[in-house]
Amino acid sequence: MKGRVLDGAALVLADGDSVATALGDLDDGREVRDGDRTVTLADDVPFGHKFALDPLPAGETVRKYGEVIGRTTAAVAAGEWVHTHNCESTRGRGDVAAEVER
Repeated sequence: MKGRVLDGAALVLADGDSVATALGDLDDGREVRDGDRTVTLADDVPFGHKFALDPLPAGETVRKYGEVIGRTTAAVAAGEWVHTHNCESTRGRGDVAAEVER
């Protein structure tokens, strides 16, 4: 498996990713170590869902697999669940591509 497993709880797929993927249902308050830092989950994070490894301001790109998968629609704290309530996909979005070209 590529990537690195954090405390048996989450997977970071590539260096530079801003999110980790839960390997099981994770409860808020759980601490997950990533090297010399500890991320405390601010929300319950369902299996397969993402949480932020660092604070992400609104409009920040979200990286997973070493690729940009979306951008935040609101500020996201480290340990917060990252999903459609605070992140929008930028993949396959012609309107976003047109916005970037301007």
